[in-house]
Amino acid sequence: MKIFQREQRSLFGEILDWMLTPILLLWPVTLVLTWLVAQGIAGKPFDRALEYNVGALAQLITVQKDTVRFALPQPARELLRADEADTVYYQVLGPKGEFLSGERGLPPPPEDERAPVGEVRLRDAQLRGLDLKVAYMWVRVDLPDSGLALVQVAETMDKRSVLATEIVKGVMLPQFVILPLAVLLVWLALAQAIKPLNRLEERIRARNPDDLSPLDVEAVPLEVAPLVSSVNDLLLRLKDSLATQKRFLTDAAHQLKTPLAGLRMQADLAQRQDASAEELKQSLRHIGLSSIRATHTVNQLLALARAESSAAVLAHQPCNLARLTMDVVRDCVPRALEKQIDIGYEGASPNTDGVVVSGNANLLQEMVRNLVDNAINYTLPRPGKQAMITARVLVDPFSRALVLQVEDTGPGIAAAERELVFQPFYRALGNEADGSGLGLPIVMEIANQHDATVSVEDSRPGQTPAGACFTVRFKVGSS
Repeated sequence: MKIFQREQRSLFGEILDWMLTPILLLWPVTLVLTWLVAQGIAGKPFDRALEYNVGALAQLITVQKDTVRFALPQPARELLRADEADTVYYQVLGPKGEFLSGERGLPPPPEDERAPVGEVRLRDAQLRGLDLKVAYMWVRVDLPDSGLALVQVAETMDKRSVLATEIVKGVMLPQFVILPLAVLLVWLALAQAIKPLNRLEERIRARNPDDLSPLDVEAVPLEVAPLVSSVNDLLLRLKDSLATQKRFLTDAAHQLKTPLAGLRMQADLAQRQDASAEELKQSLRHIGLSSIRATHTVNQLLALARAESSAAVLAHQPCNLARLTMDVVRDCVPRALEKQIDIGYEGASPNTDGVVVSGNANLLQEMVRNLVDNAINYTLPRPGKQAMITARVLVDPFSRALVLQVEDTGPGIAAAERELVFQPFYRALGNEADGSGLGLPIVMEIANQHDATVSVEDSRPGQTPAGACFTVRFKVGSS
């Protein structure tokens, strides 16, 4: 239960609610308990007075000529004198239940509450609608074969209630001053305790928009340190993301300048007044090639951006890597035939156990397509030698890891460049193959998102050309 309700949640308000609500709810409970305790405390001195009076009256019972008598002298009457608040009654009954003195209407104790001789007991009773507190005692009379005499002293309970009320007032009235003071102190203490959060907010607001340095974890309370650590982790990821975006935009602008400049130059050449029909056709062909190159670069840039942005929202599902690879190879056959390249697939069939991997089918297909396209771009027919590209999907018989390989008979990649080729826009030296330099970075990005590793080595070590074999190895358990 919350005393204070707010439309927008506030940490200060939440803590204040949980601190003040128990105080305000326990206050009436404390009032009731104090009243009950005060009743017990207020009754004790009056109970002792009743017990004393019963004992004093019991001593006044005498036996004269085999007859039980009770005489109440004047000093004893003063003991039972009623005051302004309460009325005192007494009753003395003989061994046979005969009335000896006092108030006839005072009810006797119940039979099941008969006390031992000489022991004073207390009970509650009523007389003519008045609540009474009664002290009674059974007294042995010195007669043969006689019973027990009963002495009772009763008193109304007004003084007890008045004293209990005074005790409650004495205890609770100061709390009417203490309670608001406690609320004020809780408010001030909470406001003081929450100041480190306000200072943290001020430091964050005072930062420059481009300042992504971590926040000082030591300057905040221990309970807030995990939150600040999470913010620092977010800032670090945001810093890396912004750096990647800046680098991507810079590289993209640089790569698009060349085909766009070629388009403009060829357009200027075509607009010359003295240009012949053949020169005009040649300019148009160059314009077409430049537009194709620019389109390919843009598509690759979009594919890389798509792969990088899919890291946080990647939806994993079972994907048959063998079937995906076979589909990509089938789609690339016409392009390979144009370049007189023998392209094929070998390895595990789609029905083989272990060829299913958990991942995103579109991204995995994009990874395989870039590996095959890269092989087609760099594999050229040579006199007397058949250009070949082979795609494989294998299950390692020892580790049971799923492996994708794309092997070609191209020029290969020098050992010093095998890490550089996975950087955006990097082109291996010594070849004139057409490409954007983004295919392998896309492969690396998609592989990282699927907990896979990418490596490259010579497909034909010791031969010229050495060829290249790209291997994507998925972790055991990802399939």
